[in-house]
Amino acid sequence: MEQTIFTFLGSIFGHGAGQVVAHVLLVAIIVIVMARLATKHLSVVPKGMQNVMELYLQGVIAMGRDVVGEKYARKYLPLVATIGLFVFVSNVIGIIPGFESPTANINVTLPLALLVFFYYNYEGIKKNGVVNYFKHFMGPVPALAPLMFPIEIVSHLSRIISLAFRLFGNIKGDDLFLWVLLMLVPWALVPVVPLAMLAFMAVLQTFIFMILTYVYLAGAVLMDEHEEHAKPEEEIVEDVAKALP
Repeated sequence: MEQTIFTFLGSIFGHGAGQVVAHVLLVAIIVIVMARLATKHLSVVPKGMQNVMELYLQGVIAMGRDVVGEKYARKYLPLVATIGLFVFVSNVIGIIPGFESPTANINVTLPLALLVFFYYNYEGIKKNGVVNYFKHFMGPVPALAPLMFPIEIVSHLSRIISLAFRLFGNIKGDDLFLWVLLMLVPWALVPVVPLAMLAFMAVLQTFIFMILTYVYLAGAVLMDEHEEHAKPEEEIVEDVAKALP
């Protein structure tokens, strides 16, 4: 028999799909409450949750500005910021014993990846037109079009797997690490360092998902500029990893 990890919501709604849906709804409620607290009493001098949210949104815009420019960073702010909040809360909630990260389930990360995939392709077609957008898939030399087009299609489809499985694999691994840790020692004796490491990984995976969303949007709406100046996603992830302590 498959062994399941105890969760409070799982004991109520049952382990399996019910548990996943319950945790997704919990994360959604937390995000909505955070947004509500941030906008309930708006003031010129922000304080409390409003201050936290303003700092977060400014950080998201700064992140997007370096990738896609000021104009598009603000345009896509609602999408990227909402995804970031959902992914971050989903990642962090799994650190709390008795709860499970929704992003530790492929059925949650895959729809997120599909959302990004369909949206950036929609924006690319809307900005450049159907013909020009897919003409970009043909490569710089017409003679290479029969070879380049299927390669580009596979490359774009692989982004779904990259987004979904990178987030799922890392958060699932973190959850299993915490589970094993709690089996070895009581909760009161769990060292702070492993918990801090898990929190850091939650932030890191959120950042990677958000920056890659901006990168894919940049490649779709600024095809020529992105091709000349932007780095591939693998190099961006490597640069982020190298910059971390």
